[in-house]
Amino acid sequence: MSKLERTREELATFLKTRRERLSPADLGLPTGGRRRTPGLRREEVAALSGVGLTWYTWLEQGRDIQASSSFLDNLAKTLKLDAAERRHLFLLAHDRLPAEPGKTFCHVQPLILRLMNDLSPHGAFVLNLRWDVLAFNSPADQLFGFDSHPANQRNLLWMLFTDASLRERLHNWKNQAIQMLSSFRRDYALATQESDIQALVTNLQKTSPDFREWWNRHDVHAPCHGTKTFTINEQNIAFEHTSMTVDADRHLRLVVYARKD
Repeated sequence: MSKLERTREELATFLKTRRERLSPADLGLPTGGRRRTPGLRREEVAALSGVGLTWYTWLEQGRDIQASSSFLDNLAKTLKLDAAERRHLFLLAHDRLPAEPGKTFCHVQPLILRLMNDLSPHGAFVLNLRWDVLAFNSPADQLFGFDSHPANQRNLLWMLFTDASLRERLHNWKNQAIQMLSSFRRDYALATQESDIQALVTNLQKTSPDFREWWNRHDVHAPCHGTKTFTINEQNIAFEHTSMTVDADRHLRLVVYARKD
C-alpha cells in the first residue's frame, strides 16, 4: 500500500470514528426515530458542513477528491474536533498543518508560572502566537518594562515599535527590531489572516513607519535564539535568549533571557 493510499484509508477511518462518537443532541438535531448506527448520519454531517451527501461519502470512503481548507474548517466544527484533532485532519487531507487563530490562548497553567518564576534571576516570559505577553517574571520586567503596560495591551511586537523606553534600552534597536520582526513573521504565517493577528499588523502599519517599511520586506531569516544587548544603567549588557514550547496545542512558548558571561 502506498503512502497516499494509507493516508486516505486513515482519513476515512478518522472521519467515521469522529462522526460516530457524536449524538444528534450534541449538535441540536432532533433525536427521535430509530438509528441503525451510532452517532451522526453522513447526511447530517454533510448538511451541517455545507456539502452534498455524495461528496462527503466519497471523502469518508477515502476516495481521491480534494477538500478545501474552508470545508475542512467547517467539518472540524461540525465534528467538534479539538485543536489536535483539527491539525490531524488537515495533515491527513492536505499533508500540511492548517492556519491557526492568532490569539489562541490567554491562560497560563500554574506549573508553567512556577517554572517561569523558578528561572529567576534569568528573565522569562510566556508568549502566544500573536506575541501577547501572558506572564513574566521580575527580571524580564526589568528588561522589557512589561508591567508599565495594561495587561490587554501587553504585546511584545507592539511594545517593540511603540514603546520609546524599550527602544532606548535595546542597544542598536534597529537591527534587533528587524530581527525580532522577521521572527514574528513566521508565527504570522501560521495564523489565519482574518484573526486578530492581522489587526495587530494593520494597526502597526498605521502607527509605525519603521514597522511598515520593514514588514514589506518579508524577511524571515532570524532564528528564535541568539544574543540581544540592553543598555542598563548606561552599560551595554548582552543576554543570550532562547524559547521553548510549553503547550503546543495552545501555541504557548516560554522565552528565556540569561545574562551572557
